[in-house]
Amino acid sequence: MRSTSSLPASPRRRLLLLAVGAGALAVLAGGAIIWLVWFSSQAPAAASLDGAIGALESAQPSSAASPVGSDAPAATDDGATSAPADGIDGRWTVDRSIGSFDDYTSAFAGFRVDEVLTSIGSTTAIGRTPDVSGSVTIADGVLTATTIEVDLTTIRSDQSRRYPAIQRSLETGSFPTATFTLTGSETLPDDAATGATVTTSVAGDLTIHGVTLPVTLDLEASLASGVIVAVGSIDVTFTDFGVDMPTAPIVVSVEEAGQIEFQLFFSRS
Repeated sequence: MRSTSSLPASPRRRLLLLAVGAGALAVLAGGAIIWLVWFSSQAPAAASLDGAIGALESAQPSSAASPVGSDAPAATDDGATSAPADGIDGRWTVDRSIGSFDDYTSAFAGFRVDEVLTSIGSTTAIGRTPDVSGSVTIADGVLTATTIEVDLTTIRSDQSRRYPAIQRSLETGSFPTATFTLTGSETLPDDAATGATVTTSVAGDLTIHGVTLPVTLDLEASLASGVIVAVGSIDVTFTDFGVDMPTAPIVVSVEEAGQIEFQLFFSRS
């Protein structure tokens, strides 16, 4: 007797096998598409001073016209720039006219936090908004005052699926803004007025979700083309501010600790 396993498949059986195979491929392809659309994109890199200065320079006219900022440095005969007569002293306000939020070359503030997704693994979630206002005051080379306000209702993530969870966790209907206020002063190096990079940490009060806590802000800043460019971050534990971390069926966990990050341009006011 011949083994049935050696018998040729009937047309109906071949069709069934083809259908099963096609179905499996469709499931795999569908899973790949879901991965690519929802989960695979990497979060944008943290802001860097070089990148922010590059965005500022790209936003300026290519002609010899005055660059962004009301007191831009004047060009010397050798093509270099000199600092304005009054250096960096004065009041400077956040300038939202520089760059574009579409590619994160504009001023923005937001957060970075790690999360673990089912069957996906670890990813980094971000949320950013261009709706930042505020000012810094410098007197005799000393940073004496800083107040920054962020509109949390317009925070957008690199993944739109996160939008509702972000707004629910921050309860932006009741707590629409976050603020940072400098609580001390910081003496800036003498060459800050000529465009040298300032790297420092300053103390301040951070208010999120109606809760105010002392924090340390790590920043880099430089005077470039008459604009103060500043980038930096604050390490925070969101639950300390009464923020409940978001949950969803796909989310295994979201870290309670993360970073507040910012990229800001200040023009003289």
